[in-house]
Amino acid sequence: MMAHQTDPRKRHYDVVIVGGAIMGASTAWFLTDNPDFNGSVLVIERDMTYEACSTTHTNSCIRQQFSTELNVKISQFAADFIKNLRERMGADDRMPKLSIHDFGYMYLANTKASADILRTNQMVQQATGAGTQLMTAPQIKAAYPFYWVDDIVLGSINTLDEGYWDGGAVFDCWRRQSRERGVEYVQNEVVAMTRTASGTRVESVTLRSGEVIGCGQVVNASGPRAARTAAMAGIVLPVEPRKRFTWIFSAEQPLDRELPLTIDPSGVHVREIGGGTYQAGGHSDVDPAVAFDDFTMDHALWQDHIWPVLATRIPQFEAIRVTHEWAGHYSMNTFDQNAIMGPHTEVENFIFLNGFSGHGLQQSPAMGRGTAEWLTYGEYRSLDLSPFHFARIAENRPIIEKAVI
Repeated sequence: MMAHQTDPRKRHYDVVIVGGAIMGASTAWFLTDNPDFNGSVLVIERDMTYEACSTTHTNSCIRQQFSTELNVKISQFAADFIKNLRERMGADDRMPKLSIHDFGYMYLANTKASADILRTNQMVQQATGAGTQLMTAPQIKAAYPFYWVDDIVLGSINTLDEGYWDGGAVFDCWRRQSRERGVEYVQNEVVAMTRTASGTRVESVTLRSGEVIGCGQVVNASGPRAARTAAMAGIVLPVEPRKRFTWIFSAEQPLDRELPLTIDPSGVHVREIGGGTYQAGGHSDVDPAVAFDDFTMDHALWQDHIWPVLATRIPQFEAIRVTHEWAGHYSMNTFDQNAIMGPHTEVENFIFLNGFSGHGLQQSPAMGRGTAEWLTYGEYRSLDLSPFHFARIAENRPIIEKAVI
């Protein structure tokens, strides 16, 4: 097993990033890619195997079917970044050429109210350049005859830059290249923070190993543990771990064409993998916060809910065999299920990058770029992400996103 550096080489860094999974890695890389940033960066990750982090339990999909223009644009930047990864990373031949497996997302509505939401969302998406198309039940049946659609009022699908991508490859590339450019990664854990006498800044973080590290700015990129990290700075943050389950299964009778990532009205979702295998996901109706280390499967959920929904919506999935299963965590923003970014309203050098509520992997390129811009300039130079700032929580101004899965 490869040994990981545990002790920082210096006692002060311009930027300390708490959490080295997808958001921390993205921010670190975009800092190194900005010619106007010349500071030092320390990334502190409690477990560099990433065995239990949200990034490695993700379904690694991307979509533009959101209900807010900003979320659509965030995904559009991600799609462009993924498809041009090698060029974005300086034409480095070690970096892979990636694409998006465009099987698309199929949202299914079985009531007039939910169909109206799809129509409203499509107008936002198309105005922002997304290729979303609405389909009646007969149109869905003609294009995808394996669905049972007798209860369906309307469907919504986009097969351009929507589907599966290799999030793990991008994650590895960001870490590898940012290290080569001088970012320091240590396997350690922040256990305390010290604020200045005025309380307006975090002046140092204390590591589990005992070192006290001075910091110019602190980025909270600690995923489901974000509230714990914020509490060290005396900040209350509405983010908590919520369990999400995934099953990989093979079908006795594979479908004769690609299966879009289908969001059933029940909330169960299923998508193509290939070779007669598929991936389904969902959660129970009771959805409490869970312990950070709780990854126990709920086998009754599969038997009593997920499988019956799949077999009803796609009758060929009556005869299937589960081959793999796991539980992961959403970093759920209980305020409005959208990202929380930018500086705290009082602790000015404490920067949030939290609460993505299941959208984190696909949003990581834009969010890392934006956070790097904020750390460098104190403003956004590309896409204005200020609507996601923490201030909206203090002012009770939720962002309503109607397309949360």
